[in-house]
Amino acid sequence: MATQKPLGQSIRDFATWQPVLRLLRAAKADETGAEPLRVAGRIGRSGWSLALPHPVPPRGRALRTEDVQDELDAVERVQTAMTEAGVDDVAFSAEIEPTGTTVLRLLGPSPAVEPGIGTPHPGALVLIEDSLPEPWRRLPDPTHEARPASSADPESLERTLRERLPDAIGATEGEIAAAEARLGVCLPEELKALYRVTRARWEDWGDGYETADGVFEAVRCELSSVDDLYIAEASTRHCLWEHAAMEAVVTRPDSAVQGVVGSPGWIVFGENGGGDRLAVDLTPGPRGHTGQIILLSHEESVGAELLADSLTDWVLDRETRERRHREEEPPLVAHVNHASVKSIREAAHPRLEVLSIGVWDGAPFSLSPVIGLPRLRTLAAYAGTLADPLEIAELTSLEFLELGPHDWRVLLDAGAVPRSLSAASIKAYGDHDPLPIVAIANEILALWDRPQIIQTVLEGNLGPLA
Repeated sequence: MATQKPLGQSIRDFATWQPVLRLLRAAKADETGAEPLRVAGRIGRSGWSLALPHPVPPRGRALRTEDVQDELDAVERVQTAMTEAGVDDVAFSAEIEPTGTTVLRLLGPSPAVEPGIGTPHPGALVLIEDSLPEPWRRLPDPTHEARPASSADPESLERTLRERLPDAIGATEGEIAAAEARLGVCLPEELKALYRVTRARWEDWGDGYETADGVFEAVRCELSSVDDLYIAEASTRHCLWEHAAMEAVVTRPDSAVQGVVGSPGWIVFGENGGGDRLAVDLTPGPRGHTGQIILLSHEESVGAELLADSLTDWVLDRETRERRHREEEPPLVAHVNHASVKSIREAAHPRLEVLSIGVWDGAPFSLSPVIGLPRLRTLAAYAGTLADPLEIAELTSLEFLELGPHDWRVLLDAGAVPRSLSAASIKAYGDHDPLPIVAIANEILALWDRPQIIQTVLEGNLGPLA
């Protein structure tokens, strides 16, 4: 089990937090009265979520750094302390008296809790250490019948690239063999042909970018060096539990690319300049070819897009676009809400994996239509949409459950939290006090003997409101 790292001393210094707290208090100045003021937020090393208003810049001018300099300085002070403490993310809640007397509670971190997104509330609770959502555990189907495309021509590819890059330094057979040994897979002949022409090491290109740009133009991507080839397994597509659990893997009979998150047969060899990765695909879909070129979008977490039937086609600018498929019928992921499917009975079918119940204006739903479904692994229900939260106990295959605080309270009080869960989420909306949410989270974590969200209490005085 991972151990919890204590907060560093500077993070525990109330003075570190004073500028942030003063800004938050000033933003709520119109709420200041005889009662204590509550503020909350989250600060990470690379971003933060604070309920602070931003000034509207003059017409025709964008917001500038100097417009929010006080906020940047206050946050940087905390981030510096976080770096010194080796902490990546801290949520907090503070109660500020009219006199300025303040009780600040730092919430976490815990190795069993993912950071919340844009909120001081905890993110997903990882109940089984190192567990992954089902789509991230899914391997591609066997592709014994797949063959390279007829257009795949290593000799022609190498000849074309030598014409385009006459002065390039190619990889030796030993360097190619070393890459194969490191990856644990044999490189396809076309990829070997490419790297025999250029090994794509920056030191071979000198200080100028013109040579690199020439190589990238010749191969139509930002080519990785032979030493930087890697396998796009599922672990290379990081996704928070609460998002990943809502995905499903689908590979249709007429798909050229398997709809998995990652594959031991996806060899990444470059990027397109926009953050998307290009890979040679050795585990194609039913209608695909071994060695086809695919794109892994940085905006998506599942599946890939076919670019060309072969590396030869790609370099020679003979692209292939796979036709877009209609949605899976019936869908493996069902959304029940006022703008989509209108009933759980309509969403239920034996292959259903994910049920998301969103905003709903009608009577709460019974879960009876999905009880007994063998593949239902995720349930997310908006607050107030369940007629009887205790029906959840009859969903014996759940691995992820997202509910509002009230529904979690019902399950906890009844001892009915499903033991099949690998992760869970408490969904709180708006300006909900994070302290009760943290208390519920700790109750859930305790059921699996997971590390708690520790509260560090700091006291100080912010002085009078200016």
